[in-house]
Amino acid sequence: MVAGSDMMPGQILDPSLTAGSLPSLGPLAGISATTLTGQLKLAQDFRNLGAMLSPLHFLGRLGKRPLTAIKGEMDEDDERRRRRRDKNKVAAARCRNRKKERTDFLQRESERLEVVNSDLKSQIEELRMERQQLMVMLNLHRPTCIVRTDSVKTPESEANPLLEHLAAEKLTASK
Repeated sequence: MVAGSDMMPGQILDPSLTAGSLPSLGPLAGISATTLTGQLKLAQDFRNLGAMLSPLHFLGRLGKRPLTAIKGEMDEDDERRRRRRDKNKVAAARCRNRKKERTDFLQRESERLEVVNSDLKSQIEELRMERQQLMVMLNLHRPTCIVRTDSVKTPESEANPLLEHLAAEKLTASK
């Protein structure tokens, strides 16, 4: 057997050796080398597992680009999203303003057309009354006026009995 101080670098320890037989291990005395080696390997595996579960490990392993490049791209994406949201806010505000202006315009136009409609209805009523007054005046004047019946076309509903009588006399006279 070769003691720990007599070993050459890279030489494999005998598994039957205990930690107490090695001078540099101190408090690990009494633990076999195979147990110690197994525990060291287990500790290394836990460190590797912890590193593998880290999100940075996944980012580093997934791509061949360095993490700083990925973070820079994420910042660029965030900036691009922020600019797009800002542009969208401005566009939405413009759209709302245009819609409000259009609604206000249509409301004013509707009110204006209602006033025009009301004015036209009152004008129609005035003209009907004037027409009725003129027809009454004409009917009052007909008995005293001699009018040629062929030049005046009176609606049948407003025919004057006196004019009908004169027209009938003319027809009988011409026969």
